[in-house]
Amino acid sequence: MDEDGTTGNSPAAETFDPDLIHAIFKLVWRRRVGKGGGGNEDIDVEPAPETSRRNRSTTANANALKVSCELLRIFVTEAIQRSAFIAEAEDGSVFEPTHLERVLPQLLLDF
Repeated sequence: MDEDGTTGNSPAAETFDPDLIHAIFKLVWRRRVGKGGGGNEDIDVEPAPETSRRNRSTTANANALKVSCELLRIFVTEAIQRSAFIAEAEDGSVFEPTHLERVLPQLLLDF
């Protein structure tokens, strides 16, 4: 059992913590606002008349956080598997950052 009482095989132990992902999202959103860029200027959204673009806070739905955590888990798992495959092809027992660097371009295109 882990420190939090979950086993290694439970779904809760196999994914990222939604609070951590939410904190990362908030950090990125805060930095974007600080730089003055709203991100995608191509998207026109009519805000409510009483709110301005600067006064609205960005939030994340709980379900969106769960999906983001699962997508991130799958992405990291795939990156590790591809890196291990490259390391094994080179007769190495340990994969190194160079193996990850070699698989990332195609991995990003696949996702």
